[in-house]
Amino acid sequence: MLASAPTGSGKSAAFGLPLLHVLADLPRGKTRCLILAPTRELAAQIAEHLQSLARHTGVKVAAIYGGVGFGPQVGMFRRGTDIIVATPGRLLDHLSQGTATLEGIELLVLDEADRMLDMGFLPDVRRVLKRLPAKRQTLFFSATIPPAIGALTKELLHDPVRVDLARIGAPAVGITQTIYSIDQQRKADLLLELLKDNNIFSAIAFTRTKSRANRLAAMLAKHNVPADRIHGDRSQAQRTRALDDFKRGKYRVLVATDIAARGIDIAELGHVINFDVPMVAEDYIHRVGRTARAKATGDAITFVAADEEKYFSQIERALGRRLDRAKTPELPAVSAVAAMPGALQRQRPSAPRTAAQSQSRPRRPQPKGPAHADTGRPAPAGRAS
Repeated sequence: MLASAPTGSGKSAAFGLPLLHVLADLPRGKTRCLILAPTRELAAQIAEHLQSLARHTGVKVAAIYGGVGFGPQVGMFRRGTDIIVATPGRLLDHLSQGTATLEGIELLVLDEADRMLDMGFLPDVRRVLKRLPAKRQTLFFSATIPPAIGALTKELLHDPVRVDLARIGAPAVGITQTIYSIDQQRKADLLLELLKDNNIFSAIAFTRTKSRANRLAAMLAKHNVPADRIHGDRSQAQRTRALDDFKRGKYRVLVATDIAARGIDIAELGHVINFDVPMVAEDYIHRVGRTARAKATGDAITFVAADEEKYFSQIERALGRRLDRAKTPELPAVSAVAAMPGALQRQRPSAPRTAAQSQSRPRRPQPKGPAHADTGRPAPAGRAS
């Protein structure tokens, strides 16, 4: 099956409930279903939803992803957990070490199939598929199925049934889209101005890079806006804690890279802010789809700098219409981030120093005594999952 539907329409339940119905009457102690997800957060969320749905069935569900200990996950495989929800990277780690087997898999689900099958995930997906029994049922689910991905699925699926409930290239109904044309160096000022509106009580702000996410979260905290961030350089424990704290209202703004744009379900999220314009139109749809879930309403706000107009034009072409620019509110004369180290605006490279300038530069005094070693633990090398 190849299925697509608007973000927030309940795709997890659409495949989860039939899976539970099939597995409920089968003997326990054998892993029969594998669900692959592109991010740790999405894998954990799917597992949590299925565990809630399976509460009175006896069907066991477990999440397998990187950033946490190997030992408990090994036990999940050995006990034959009925449904395993996994990221490809950590699953391959278990397969390579012989701590997992997929011989009993009868049902395979790929959630967010477009991201799973892009150039980054395709090699890992192929390696997983080689370990699965040839006789199985395979289901692909996603909010968007671009033509290139549709062609690729013909290679991986055999005569699939196509279920398409999504409007092509459109966010979910109920999302109000507001666009501001703004200089790159004034984006932070605009965000602070908008946050003066107390109706924005819960928002995800998306940035293009991890470093910009760090700087934006720091700027918000400096201006007394409760905020945290999630991205690939943060440990799984940090990402989980930040997301949980945001859901329970500790933080007003969660700053994120696109790691959070796929499938994360946050109840009553009123606003999504594209601090940076995504470079791919499908990512815009996934980002704004974090709000207005389950037929609710929400607001998507996008800041478009001059050098991002080309990306936003691609988004408008995918949507099939031009989005009108809103009037930018009056901003303070002095930028709120101008004095911050590593400010959020893009900095021009400085001119190289001449030999005379280099010689005239005073040398910094050297500290006395032995240097202290960095006691921070580096992120483990290897595959991100």
